[in-house]
Amino acid sequence: MEPIQEGYDVFLHDGDKAVGAVREVNKHELIVYVENAGDFNVPLHAVKEVVAGKVVLDKRQISQRMREAIEDEHRAEDPRLG
Repeated sequence: MEPIQEGYDVFLHDGDKAVGAVREVNKHELIVYVENAGDFNVPLHAVKEVVAGKVVLDKRQISQRMREAIEDEHRAEDPRLG
């Protein structure tokens, strides 16, 4: 896996719309910013792959609070989802 860098976009599925951006990379976690929800600590074991500046996360490995923030963001962008 290529090294993760600050500024990389974060996805739950490759090919989907980005759900956030990497703000910081630490030894055991990433700090990921989700629009309108703030920063979330994401353990490195939640990273499924890193390809071409994109970080793909395993949805099952992120916090419930982060999953809800991502769902809220998607609903705000497309009211048909709510």
